[in-house]
Amino acid sequence: MALLDKLNEAQREAVLTTEGPLLVLAGAGTGKTRVITYRVAHLIELGVPSFAILAVTFTNKAAGVMKERISELLRASGRDAADVWVSTFHSFCARLLRREASHLGLPRDFAIYDDDDQNAAIKRALAALDLSAEDYPPRAVRAQISHAKNHGITPDDMAANAAEMRDEERKDVAKLFRAYADILRKAAALDFDDLLLKAVDLLRDSPEVRARWNSRFHYIMVDEFQDTNRSQEDLIRMLGGERRNICIVGDEDQSIYSWRGARAGNLKRFTEDFPDAKVIRLEENYRSTQIILDAAAAVVKNNSGRLGKTLQATLGEGNRLRYYEAPDVPAEAEYIGAQISAQVRNDPDARLAVLYRTGAQSRSFEEVLRRLNIRYRVVGGFSFYERAEVRNALAYVRLIFHPEDDVALLRVLNVPPRGIGAVTVAALEARARENSQSLWEVIRSSEFLTGKKFSGALRSFAKLIEELQRECVELAPAQLIERVLARTGYLDWVEQQDNLEHTSRGENLRELANAMAEATEQGQTLEDVLDAAALASDSDQYDDTIPVSLMTLHSAKGLEFDSVFLAGLEEGVLPHSRSLNSGNAEVEEERRLFYVGMTRAKQVLVLSRAVYRRSYGEERLRASLPSRFLAEIPGDFIEAALGSQAEPGESRRYEPDPDYVASYSYRQKTRTPYGSGGGYGRAVKPVTRGSSKDPLIGTRVRHSKYGVGTIIGVEGEGEERKLTVSFQDYGAKKLIERYANLQLA
Repeated sequence: MALLDKLNEAQREAVLTTEGPLLVLAGAGTGKTRVITYRVAHLIELGVPSFAILAVTFTNKAAGVMKERISELLRASGRDAADVWVSTFHSFCARLLRREASHLGLPRDFAIYDDDDQNAAIKRALAALDLSAEDYPPRAVRAQISHAKNHGITPDDMAANAAEMRDEERKDVAKLFRAYADILRKAAALDFDDLLLKAVDLLRDSPEVRARWNSRFHYIMVDEFQDTNRSQEDLIRMLGGERRNICIVGDEDQSIYSWRGARAGNLKRFTEDFPDAKVIRLEENYRSTQIILDAAAAVVKNNSGRLGKTLQATLGEGNRLRYYEAPDVPAEAEYIGAQISAQVRNDPDARLAVLYRTGAQSRSFEEVLRRLNIRYRVVGGFSFYERAEVRNALAYVRLIFHPEDDVALLRVLNVPPRGIGAVTVAALEARARENSQSLWEVIRSSEFLTGKKFSGALRSFAKLIEELQRECVELAPAQLIERVLARTGYLDWVEQQDNLEHTSRGENLRELANAMAEATEQGQTLEDVLDAAALASDSDQYDDTIPVSLMTLHSAKGLEFDSVFLAGLEEGVLPHSRSLNSGNAEVEEERRLFYVGMTRAKQVLVLSRAVYRRSYGEERLRASLPSRFLAEIPGDFIEAALGSQAEPGESRRYEPDPDYVASYSYRQKTRTPYGSGGGYGRAVKPVTRGSSKDPLIGTRVRHSKYGVGTIIGVEGEGEERKLTVSFQDYGAKKLIERYANLQLA
């Protein structure tokens, strides 16, 4: 069969194994998405109806690419893949729930609250309970509610636990949880967690509904299964039914989302839940060189409980990794900027990425790239549907069909400005609480407000929404949004602001109307468009036409680049400080995150750290410790890069500090907690520059071989005193003072 000729042996076996449970253990760059797309095409060519196939992944962009590839594969045979369900988990659950809404007591056009809507609902709950957002930050409360939902904990359960533990703060969170749930219920809205949980509850509690969906899907495939949480795992098992034709594809070494409920080890659990599951390993890597793969494997093998795999590169051995140790953060950014500038100049088509652990680290790289006039994009900024003007327009649409949605109402009540201020809103909310009414119900009986200005503005707003409700019932989505923008005066007002502020928000509103029109042409409903807006994610924003991308390691998952600069490799940065005293499981996830970053690189992988880094709340710089993960890379795979003034790629053999490696190995054996003395601290003594503990710290010196450097650590006394000196082109060196012949620089 021509379709299978383009697959390697393991991929072909995975495609041909159509019946029963199947685990495809796929390493980075081994073509796991290729297996799913070819598997779907193969099933359709075998005569399986396309509507009987479900393929699930984690991002809208990945789902779109997958469906497009399936269509291309089938085009030659004249078969149609239009009815194949290819979607994210949340999009699939939204469609399922809309079709089965009556079983849950929900309207079919229920709203989906995204992150911003959820925060707004929590702020309303805080106000209703007279609690402070400073004491209970909405994002933190939202995280606690999400955690509770995903672990089957109700507000009553949380309250009972708080009472038992005599935890007053948890009691308040339980109250907020209950108030938040009431706000969503009154608005006929679900949040992201609800989409999954209610879909699972529906399939579990309704044999009729479960039988209907079991009958619908004969074959189910899940990409990135290592990222699934408990609800997603349960959903797939119940959809599989008695046929059990479930194919999961994943990489245990790329499980990096425990903070959003993903459970490490779920690939191994799949083999326990389905003992007869066939396991196929994809180990032929088409992305990276062998040295990059071997270095990454040497790091991740230190994690426990792995099924394991050995990746073989099709691109050959490649060059060693480069490691640069910068004196401080600006120097690290300067070095990376110089390397990027040279690469972009030599190869304009190259795609490069700077990866880091936290979003705040992007600032120094942005400053350097702007100065060098290099085009870049920070992945993880605002997506189109997150822009305030787009969100406001969509809030009007939601309000037309669900006026009881208080979050949507508050978003547009005074947008554009119509003289309804904070005093009026506070009075509205107080009356709504007193009468257990929605804000819309209060506004429609707004006589209680004594000021003519207030009551007049509210009556005008109510009249506007009621007129739009009558006018928009039969309109197509694009016409509806155009009518809303015109009748509310919002487009005119935004364009006036654009003229004053030199912005282009009006263009975004027009583009929203275009998006509505395109969706209609593709057969989508207004509900589909609103769902897509609510479920848009950061990972859908990556633009491969821009040469340089700056992004966190979490955002980089699933992407690949010609060159990768992995920055900030220090203890407390990567691994993150939160993981250091939280147990081995957290450190293992940080190690997987490092592995993900390494395996994004095709040809060039540069690792870097700053010897000094400024900590929040401290005026002075502090000496850092090299990341423990650096010590896990064999010396044969890595070389030390010279400073930013050197020629691109100029380097020397990397020689790790033997004291650091020895102390790391000892601590690995003893599992001594970080910060308890000895161990990592021997590599670079963490003393504040200029500290009174030793006046030598921070002194600039010159060495006959290594050049100018800065003293960053002092050990011992007298003739045996050792100095740790950070040299710009050679990294940190530990020298015995009496033999070093150092001169003041």
